[in-house]
Amino acid sequence: MKGLSACGALVERHDRDRYLASLFAPEAEREHLFALYAFNHEVAKTAEVVSEPMLGQIRLQWWREALEGIYAGTPRQHEVVVPLAQCIAAKGLQRGLLERVIDAREFDLDPEPPADLDALRGYAEGTSTALLRLTLQVLEAEDAASLEAVEHLGPAWAYLGLLRTLPLHARQKRLYLPADLCADAGVDLQAVFELRTSPALRRVTGVLLDAAGQHLKAARRSAREVPRRALPALLPARLADLYLKRLRKAGGDPFAAAVQAPAPGRVWRLAWGNWRGRY
Repeated sequence: MKGLSACGALVERHDRDRYLASLFAPEAEREHLFALYAFNHEVAKTAEVVSEPMLGQIRLQWWREALEGIYAGTPRQHEVVVPLAQCIAAKGLQRGLLERVIDAREFDLDPEPPADLDALRGYAEGTSTALLRLTLQVLEAEDAASLEAVEHLGPAWAYLGLLRTLPLHARQKRLYLPADLCADAGVDLQAVFELRTSPALRRVTGVLLDAAGQHLKAARRSAREVPRRALPALLPARLADLYLKRLRKAGGDPFAAAVQAPAPGRVWRLAWGNWRGRY
């Protein structure tokens, strides 16, 4: 697209899947989605752009104060804060959900992995589900069926995303696989940090793939009741199917070349789903 705003260009560059899904939203809502996703990116990249946890805490606090200024009517002059303020004013976004997106990223500053699958689910709810609920608010699609769908799409998208980015996190000596599952399977963490796969690692990733598959299935339970206006929030489920299939075909190996290769045809998958009214 030509003439993208600063937020639109940022999302196109760093959050391609959500950017593509946003293109199927009404034009009046699209810029609000770009602002929301740009905010998410700025918060999500915290652990990757700081050299120590304290600096990450300072960055997250900056965003908490930025939200406080927005809701007080005095937004900071920042290329993401100003359009986010416009989005909040137009759509009445819940401050608590935006704060949850920020708070969840404190976990990224902790070198310890999640203790178990429940802890990982909590992280997913803050980083993925909360953002999806905000997306529904932008689209004015907070009906019961849509809300139920995002409650399941959120963890599915998060689990698949964490598996696909496992090599990146491993290079940074960060791990999001549940500690109890890794211990039970006998995963060699040093091998993971050296980007080496193993049957033990694939057993753990298999648990997450099964969980993601179950959540995707549950997200579609009430698909016929979901209004079309909610589709831009839910269309990424079609990409989740693709990523799940790739990981399963690779035997759950997140280091496999086929898993890490760019996924062609994403926009056509989304377009087909939008045309059919299916996510």
